[in-house]
Amino acid sequence: MDQKVHLLDCTLRDGGYYNDWDFEPVMVAKYFQAMSAVSADFVEVGLRSFESHGFKGGFAYGTDDFILNLPIPAGLNIGVMVNASELLKYEGGPIAALQKLFKPAAQSPVKLVRIACHAYEFEAILPGVAWLKQQGYLVGGNMMQIADLPEQEIEKLANAASQYPLDALYFADSMGSMTPDQTTRIIGIIRRGWAGAIGIHTHDNMGNALANSLRAVADGATWIDGTVTGMGRGPGNVKTEHLVIELEQFRQVKPDLTPLLSVIEQHFRPMQVKCGWGTNTYYFLAGKYGIHPTYVQEMLSDSRYTEEDILAVIEYLQSKGGKKFRAEDLETGRNILNGGSDGHWNPAEQLSGKDLLVVGAGPSARRHRAEIERYIRNKKPVVISLNTQASISADLIQLRAACHPIRLLADSKEHTKLPQPLITPVSALPDNVKEVLKDKPLLDYGLSIKESTFEFNETSCVIPNSLVISYVLAMAASGKANRILLAGFDGYGADDPRSHELDRVFSLYANVEAAPPVISVTPTKYKIDTTSIYALGGYE
Repeated sequence: MDQKVHLLDCTLRDGGYYNDWDFEPVMVAKYFQAMSAVSADFVEVGLRSFESHGFKGGFAYGTDDFILNLPIPAGLNIGVMVNASELLKYEGGPIAALQKLFKPAAQSPVKLVRIACHAYEFEAILPGVAWLKQQGYLVGGNMMQIADLPEQEIEKLANAASQYPLDALYFADSMGSMTPDQTTRIIGIIRRGWAGAIGIHTHDNMGNALANSLRAVADGATWIDGTVTGMGRGPGNVKTEHLVIELEQFRQVKPDLTPLLSVIEQHFRPMQVKCGWGTNTYYFLAGKYGIHPTYVQEMLSDSRYTEEDILAVIEYLQSKGGKKFRAEDLETGRNILNGGSDGHWNPAEQLSGKDLLVVGAGPSARRHRAEIERYIRNKKPVVISLNTQASISADLIQLRAACHPIRLLADSKEHTKLPQPLITPVSALPDNVKEVLKDKPLLDYGLSIKESTFEFNETSCVIPNSLVISYVLAMAASGKANRILLAGFDGYGADDPRSHELDRVFSLYANVEAAPPVISVTPTKYKIDTTSIYALGGYE
């Protein structure tokens, strides 16, 4: 085969999903030397982005100034990636966004710009390709999640690409679900409308990343992505170190593997132990069922998710559909699988006409502990603590509440050591949790999950998610509590998705007729009414 295959390493871009694009300088210097030694044709040093939510390292933005200060060996070609979604939502459109992000290529250290697009974004972004070419860049168009598209849709995208000066038309095995034969099929369809260079970006969910990459080369693809040790979102990608070996005959270079193997052992192996990328049975199942690998990545990084929980969520997403990652699915999936429950305990027996003080885990509960405890002793509210939290003296806590099966799986043994009765949807719990809690005093308050819904019944509720605060709010309404006082609900940063989720819960709840008012008595970032624990008459 006489084609020249281009090897593009995108470790610093795709690997950044595990460390917020914050790579250690010593590792980066050795990495660049290793890429030079194996004669990588291009190194994609990260994203170029307007995104500013939360901290991300310099490789998330890939500015010219940042790149110019990197220890890049002479002759190593540099690329960056831009997400089409950012360009399309930019005021003024994608070309205005690109004009903001890029200087002419003659004034930049960047030689290659790739634009990552979903199928529905692809045609809208193509005028930006022409603009980038006018500026002197090589340009790649990366089509994501196309494996399941109808043939005519893939052919349509290829035809559209042929009208613009793309240097390489990429497709990504986004779900890691493709086989070599499917790779051949996709390339064949693309070839009906596109005669230029084809590239592939493979994910290793099912262990096919290398086989798919090599099949693509056999079928005429000339741009191949890899990452060192496969570092990348979810299970990761085809390993650059394997591509270097397998593609030697097509790349017409003799690579020196020693620096690459050295940086792997010194830096990437320890990072892999810490971050946990690489395929496993969960990623294999996600690939098989077309589920976005971020679901598995998120669950594996959260110690509360047991093997049973991960498998249950995957099974739920298989039936529901999980091609697009949504964090809320992780909260509801396990519960929806178990179904709803009616319950037997009526909260009005203990809450009717009384103030309910709910103690959370925020630092403010501990900081103002003395005043909170003084208020409890003087005013005698009903005090509930969430899960196994212990922000105040245990003898002042009357009840505990827990409803998330994943948390209960993690905390069930601890609950057996706590003296307070536990409010929980008993009949909805997994059998192994019921077995652990069989000798624990349980108050069976039933629940069902229904998106954007709060409903209150005597012995059960319907809530929008499986968060325990949603469960307690509903229980207070069922029990006709006078009001709900929150201590230790500090909130998160303004850009943290957990803040948005809780604000949505409080808003939904406030709009339900007969819902008791919710008031924070310690500092909070949530959009709820706030007073001071010191203003509640704790000294009377």
